[in-house]
Amino acid sequence: MPQFERIAIFTGNAHPALARGIAQQVGRPLGEMVVRQFRDGETQVEIKDDVRGTDVFLIQPTSPSVNQNLMELLVMIDAARRASAGRITAVIPYYGYARQEKKTYGREPISAKLVANLLTVAGADRILTLDLSAPAIEGFFDIPMDHLSAVPLLVRHVMKMHLPDIVVVAPDVGAVRRADRFQQVMGGKPLAILFKDRPKPDEVSVQGMVGEVQGKCALLVDDLISTGNTLIAAAELLLAQGAERVLAVATHGVFAEGAIERLHASPIERVVITDSIPLPSQTPGVEVVSVAPMLGEVINRIHYGISVSDLIRDLV
Repeated sequence: MPQFERIAIFTGNAHPALARGIAQQVGRPLGEMVVRQFRDGETQVEIKDDVRGTDVFLIQPTSPSVNQNLMELLVMIDAARRASAGRITAVIPYYGYARQEKKTYGREPISAKLVANLLTVAGADRILTLDLSAPAIEGFFDIPMDHLSAVPLLVRHVMKMHLPDIVVVAPDVGAVRRADRFQQVMGGKPLAILFKDRPKPDEVSVQGMVGEVQGKCALLVDDLISTGNTLIAAAELLLAQGAERVLAVATHGVFAEGAIERLHASPIERVVITDSIPLPSQTPGVEVVSVAPMLGEVINRIHYGISVSDLIRDLV
């Protein structure tokens, strides 16, 4: 018996297409909510449905435009709280500011923690997110968090390609844990690790590599693609080291301006990402795996009080 008799799913303006896919998987229509901006840029939210005592799920990746989508989510949470929702779960497939989870230099903010505080103060009772850049962000919350991984979904897609002689490659040290899990789910493929340096923001220099890629199909695995510079520099080094082909897999397609064009012109043969972030209309060479079925199943499990951890183990 679920803790809350009713369930309601709403979406902001960040990614309505994903929200519709999730609602379809849950077997419920999207609730009616108006999210609009005044002429001065202020966000206004109006919930049209009765949500008193309801298990409310608000779907809103805080992807570009990050600040606007984050503010929408905060106002959506506050609106649901003031409408006496029974429980409010913020479903954030992409968690903006996740790359600012620590201080690298003096007098820097820890913006990922600030966002966690904002979500909690706004009234979120639970967070559901996907492939954080830094898993330690889970500890920034004092409310329940379900941190899912798209790795099993991406592995399934890659396995359908029937690629020969795969070696899984971490494009930098920060991606080692993700690449290691990827190769384990694939059944124990070889692993290689690249070492990079950033002399300036958005500039990448690959310094070296550990592992063997000669004659192999190199599969670069990362959490997100922004400028694409890291993956392109990695691909060039891998081919110089004797790799036959280079493909790239990531969860979040941030795709900063010009990234799609750079990747299309690069040695990377194919790019596989999820739909955690809405994509530009033109994405040549990019294949998309939907996370809607997984997120819909998790929402059902949360509502009915069924273990989410069991689902994660089943996916792996």
